[in-house]
Amino acid sequence: MSTALDEGVGFRSRRGPILIALMLATGLVAIDATIVATAVPSIVEDIGGFASFPWLFSAYLLAQAVSVPVYAKLSDVVGRKPMILGGIGLFLLGSILCGLAWSMPALIAFRVLQGLGAGAVQPVAITIAGDIYTLAERAKVQGYLASVWAVSSVVGPTLGGVFASLGIWRWIFLINIPLCLLAGWMLLRTFHENVERTKHRIDYLGAGLLTVSLSLLILGALQGGQAWPWDSAISISVFAGGAVLFVAFLLAERKAAEPILPPWVVSRRLLATTALISFGVGAVMLGLTSYVPTFLEGALKTSPLLAGLALAALTIGWPISASQAGRFYLRIGFRNTAIIGIAITVIGAAVLAFTAATPNILLVAMACFIVGLGLGLVATPSLIAAQTSVEWNERGVVTGTNLFARSIGSSIGVAVFGAIANAIYANGPSGGPDPHTTTHASSAVFMAVLVSAVLTVVAVLVMPADKKRSTKERVRKPSSEPAND
Repeated sequence: MSTALDEGVGFRSRRGPILIALMLATGLVAIDATIVATAVPSIVEDIGGFASFPWLFSAYLLAQAVSVPVYAKLSDVVGRKPMILGGIGLFLLGSILCGLAWSMPALIAFRVLQGLGAGAVQPVAITIAGDIYTLAERAKVQGYLASVWAVSSVVGPTLGGVFASLGIWRWIFLINIPLCLLAGWMLLRTFHENVERTKHRIDYLGAGLLTVSLSLLILGALQGGQAWPWDSAISISVFAGGAVLFVAFLLAERKAAEPILPPWVVSRRLLATTALISFGVGAVMLGLTSYVPTFLEGALKTSPLLAGLALAALTIGWPISASQAGRFYLRIGFRNTAIIGIAITVIGAAVLAFTAATPNILLVAMACFIVGLGLGLVATPSLIAAQTSVEWNERGVVTGTNLFARSIGSSIGVAVFGAIANAIYANGPSGGPDPHTTTHASSAVFMAVLVSAVLTVVAVLVMPADKKRSTKERVRKPSSEPAND
C-alpha cells in the first residue's frame, strides 16, 4: 500500500514527467484523429482509391473502439505500463507502414493497426492518471489531458494542410515516429509500478466474441445510409450478425473465470449511469464536431479555417471547466456537479438549435463554447466518480468501459445524425447541399443533438448521490510512483 504523491499537479512536480508523457501519448491519438482529413485530396491524387477514402476514418475509429475494453481489462491483469507501451508500439508501427503505403487498401489496413494502438493509449493513460493522483487532483489532470484535444483540434488540420500543400502527405504519419519514441522513453524512465504477479486465465473467447460483435455493430452504424441503405440485405445481415455474436459473448462471460467485461460493470448503478452519461457525451460531442463546420461552410460560405476555429471553441471550453471540476465535486459532490454541467450543455445546445435558421458564426462559436463548458463538468466528474468507486484491479476496466460507451455514443450519434441530414438533402430542391438545404439539415441535426443532451439529463439525475469522501485517497495495490532520479 502506498499513498499517491501529493505535492502538486504541475509539470515541475515529481509526477510532472509522467503527466507530460501521458499528454504526449494522448496527443498522438488526438492529432491523428484530425490531421488526415485535410490531406485526403493529396493522398487520393497520389495513390488513388477515391471511392474508398472514407474507410481511412471508419477503419481507424472501428479498431480503436472495439479494442478499448480488451486493453482496459488487460491493464488490470498485467499492469498499466505494458499496455500503454504496447499501444504506443502498435501506433508507431502503424504510422511507419502508413507512411510507406503504396495503395488505398494498404493504407486502410495500416490505419487499422494505428487504431489498435490508439485503443490502448487513451484509456490506459486516463487510468494511470487515476492511479497516481488523488481525488482532489484528478480534475486538474483531466483538464491537462483535455487541453491536448483542444490544441490538437487546431494543430491537426493545420499541420495536415501544410504537409498536403507541400506534397509530402506521408509525413502526416511519419511525424509520429519521434513523438512515439519520446513518449515511450519518458514512460519507461519515469513511470514504475509493482504489479502483484499472480496466475491469470485470459478470456480469449470473450475477447474474440466482443471484438467481432462490436466490429459488426459499429460498422453497421458507421456505414448505414452511407455505403449501403439502412434497409438493405447487407445492413440487416451486419446488425443481425453483430447482435447474435454479442448475445453469445454475454453467455460466455457468465462462465469465464476472469471475464473481459465483468457483469458487475453494468449491474452497479453508479457505473451503469456514468456509462450512459458518457454515451450521451459522445453523441453530443461528435454531433457538433461533424456538422458545425459543414453548417458554417455550406450556409454562410465560411472558409474552412474560420469554421474550424468556431468549432475549436467547443474543445477550448471543455478543458477550462474540466480543470475546475474538482473545486465543485469536492464541495457539492459528483452528481450535483454533473447536473450543473448537463444544464449548461442543454442551454448551449438549445442556443445552437433555435438560432440555426439564421446562421451567425459568432453565435455558433459562443454556443459551442457553452456546450464545451458544460461537457467538461459532466464528463470529468462522472468518470472520476466511477474510478473512485473501485479498487486498482478494477479501475482499468471501469475507465475503459466509460470511454468505450463514449465511442459507441459517437458512432451511433453520427449514424443517426447522418441519416437525418441525408434525408433532408435527398428531398431538397437541388437534391444536394445548397445553402438553404444545408441550413435546414443542420437545424434538424442540432435539434437532434439537443434531444441527446436532454436524454443525458435523465442519466445524470438517476446517478446515485455520492457521500463525502476524503480528498486524499490511497492508491491501491500495486503502487504506481515516479522514479527517484
